[in-house]
Amino acid sequence: MKNIYKILIAFIGVLAVSCNADDVDNRPVIEAGTAPVLLTPKSDFSIVLTGDTGNDIATTVTWNKATYTGTQTIVNYTIEIAKAGTNFASPATVSNTTALSKEVTVAELNSAVLNGGFTPYQENDVDIRVKSVVGATGLPQYSNSFTIKVTPYAAWDNWGMIGSATPNGWNDPDTDLNYDLATKKYSYVGPLVVGEIKFRLNDDWTTNYGDDGNDKKLDAGGANIPVPVAGNYTVIVDIANKEYTITENK
Repeated sequence: MKNIYKILIAFIGVLAVSCNADDVDNRPVIEAGTAPVLLTPKSDFSIVLTGDTGNDIATTVTWNKATYTGTQTIVNYTIEIAKAGTNFASPATVSNTTALSKEVTVAELNSAVLNGGFTPYQENDVDIRVKSVVGATGLPQYSNSFTIKVTPYAAWDNWGMIGSATPNGWNDPDTDLNYDLATKKYSYVGPLVVGEIKFRLNDDWTTNYGDDGNDKKLDAGGANIPVPVAGNYTVIVDIANKEYTITENK
């Protein structure tokens, strides 16, 4: 009886392997065919983006269909941009779709350009292309690219630093703080002299922060923040959480 069971188990195992092999052999194979072809916008496209037109259509990106051989499945398309001449080493995504065109709003294009590391209020050369994949990530194909010109606007508040310790003293203009999209914080790296500083919005005193307790907490209209030693500093300002740090760079 035991031998019969052993033979039966062995037979089932062989049958299972055989069926799996047949499944593999008969499984439909999908292979890349032709890449999408980007049609618009072309290299003569240029636009200056402004915040008050965020819902307007900046451009319509259109392309020809990518093809894949084998059993057809959904093809997803991603509109990508990158700094001109970088061969899309660090692309930023504009939008995803299964269609063959996409109306891109001013706000969408501006966000993608900023995420791509482009400079606000300056004309930038931007490479644009379309990537196709089968399903979520399979068999990527890339279209041709065009180089367009885009002038983005800053999608964050304009905070600056002013005071006797800053390069411009108490005089206008403020020393601008740089904004980090990833951390949502503002920063300054550079020289400070012995003196005081405050942070203010839009080069104006209407909204300004100091520190009443010298506890690294920002207070609206608070006391001037002392800088007791001259040197090269990194200043980090977290407006959302009303905190800041001032660290001397050794």
